[in-house]
Amino acid sequence: MDIFDAVSSRYSCRAFLPKPVPEAVMREIVERAARAPSAGNMQPWRVHAVAGKRVEELKALLRPRMATELPKGEGVEYVIYPQPMVEPYKARSFNVGEQLYQSINVPREDKAARYKQYARNYEFFGAPAALFFVREKAHGPAQWADIGGYLQTVAILARGYGLHTCPQQAWVSFHRTVRDFLELPDHLMVYSGMAVGYEDPQAPINGWRSPREPLEAFATFSGFES
Repeated sequence: MDIFDAVSSRYSCRAFLPKPVPEAVMREIVERAARAPSAGNMQPWRVHAVAGKRVEELKALLRPRMATELPKGEGVEYVIYPQPMVEPYKARSFNVGEQLYQSINVPREDKAARYKQYARNYEFFGAPAALFFVREKAHGPAQWADIGGYLQTVAILARGYGLHTCPQQAWVSFHRTVRDFLELPDHLMVYSGMAVGYEDPQAPINGWRSPREPLEAFATFSGFES
């Protein structure tokens, strides 16, 4: 798969097959992604890869809590979305949520069904493997951006191995549980999770794609020759 196909075929997969991800493949992805750029070559990312029994252990910790602790969970260590969210970002976020739930025939007024689907975040959507991206609490915006670039590189490389991913900042809502599970020291915090595995092509929730704005909506060009 060339780089153009990898970028265009990447999407946030929300239904995976139980087929295991080989450790050698996960190691290659995580290692190769370290070619992502970072300010001053700090390489601020830290990665915890889990699979198999470890994934099941974490899911078992959270499963009994889903009915009473969603959507707030344990609170968050950082705010994911700006408050208040203004346009055009508010409409984009709202519309993609509507598309997701429409794909599985869950109406807006069915809160129970929506929470049930949201809870699948904490099952990694059935993925057999997952990554947690961890950062130094003392690091600033530049390092946050660098880790985002690393995360994107992981997602693109995964496509090269026939895998799909779903970045999951939802795990920030259970940061205390994840911290204990990964045995993180106090100076580190959870930035994001990511489900990794082989997509279920028959799942309706995988049959739609989030839209992107046209080029003119977010970019300007000047000084170029024809």
